[in-house]
Amino acid sequence: MAAVSGTRENFVPEVAQGIADWVADVVPAALPDDVIHEAKRRLIDSVGVAFAAYDCPPGIAARALCRRTRADPGATAIGARTSSSPELAAFHNGVLIRYLDFNDTYLSLEPAHPSDNIAAALAAAELAGSSGRDLLAAIVLGYEIQCRFCDAASLRARGWDHVTYGALSTALLSGKLLGLPAERLRHALALAAVPNVALRQTRSGELSMWKGCAFANAARNGLFAALLAAEGVSGPWEVFEGEFGFWKQVAGPFGLPPFAGVTGDDWMIRRTYIKFWPVEYHAQSAVDAALQLRPQIDVERIERIEIASFDAAVDIIGKDPEKFRPRSRETADHSMPYCVAVALLAGDVTATQFDAEWLRDPRVAHLLNRTTLRRDPLLNAGYPDGIPNRLRITLASGRAVEREVRYPRGHARNPMTDAEVEQKFLAATAGSPLDGRQREVLGLLWNLDTATDLTALFGALAVDRPEEPGNAR
Repeated sequence: MAAVSGTRENFVPEVAQGIADWVADVVPAALPDDVIHEAKRRLIDSVGVAFAAYDCPPGIAARALCRRTRADPGATAIGARTSSSPELAAFHNGVLIRYLDFNDTYLSLEPAHPSDNIAAALAAAELAGSSGRDLLAAIVLGYEIQCRFCDAASLRARGWDHVTYGALSTALLSGKLLGLPAERLRHALALAAVPNVALRQTRSGELSMWKGCAFANAARNGLFAALLAAEGVSGPWEVFEGEFGFWKQVAGPFGLPPFAGVTGDDWMIRRTYIKFWPVEYHAQSAVDAALQLRPQIDVERIERIEIASFDAAVDIIGKDPEKFRPRSRETADHSMPYCVAVALLAGDVTATQFDAEWLRDPRVAHLLNRTTLRRDPLLNAGYPDGIPNRLRITLASGRAVEREVRYPRGHARNPMTDAEVEQKFLAATAGSPLDGRQREVLGLLWNLDTATDLTALFGALAVDRPEEPGNAR
């Protein structure tokens, strides 16, 4: 199995060193303008969904933990006015970005949410005194590394969670921001890989708040690994190909394709998808189909809802009994039947449709009782290029309507415009603590590549309220 050798002339016989060499060689100023622009779009999207989730219970808990720890130098949790430890700031950032299941997605052998990397990037960049361009470049690296791993091997097939790859990507992007040379980056990768293999139980059955915290924890630990490496701590050798390494214990042997810039300009961030609705990504096309069919039917007269889908979608958001009777918001946004039902009833899917009132709504239960979800081998062929879901609704009269959607709005083959990204940001932050300063923040984010540091950005994001639980600590 050939190792990734980056841009070095000499072959490096260890996978981790090859990846570290590539990260060390990336020059932020040399990244293509459109790639930097995509990083801005993902950062705008992530800040927007983070503030939409600002008052979520795990976010409040994470801020309370941040306030208990002061650090100098430190990093600022999104929305805070004071610095905490960089690791806790990264954890808090990650919880907010992920909580509503509204941040972006990548689909491959292993699905993932690569904008989760932004949590660690913000904290590491502030700690390092990085420029806006450096931050955006680090985000691009996080996407590149995590998505290439997702292309290489499935973790969920072996019972592990996708956030395992996130510890690796956040360690490397953090190390890049901290200015670590290639040898130290290798140690950072090893220090992240060995202790941070996460169980897939996070996403099985009835889901808990931990679903939204799992990558936040990976980001915390990835940044911590980079900080340890910066202080001279060494990590295990041959973390991938060793006797008890990643290949044998976690993923099976795999080869990584060349990273962008080695053999071409195929940056992975261009292949990721910004979400149009706050639901698990495999359900996006089913929601799209439901909303297209809704004007053609009387929802009160629905007799039967039949969803035909592909294996990955059924396995992740359809096969468990809990998906037909979700009791938590985390289970509901990971339930294709539930997302279709509320789309038909509400005419849209927003964060509101996952509130307790909707979870208890008898109309939702009525539709779920009439919903079936089955695997369609023909649809498997369309994944992961697309996410083909077919919806057939039969009314009491016997009339049936049907719609199949493969590339929902926001997919890389059906991308949102910059104006749509802005509109999503404005809608997500309306009524949030950021309300009233959205345009100021948008201006800073769109021009971040010209900023010499992040002081203005974190100042504009500071919204802490003295009455919030935990502020008196």
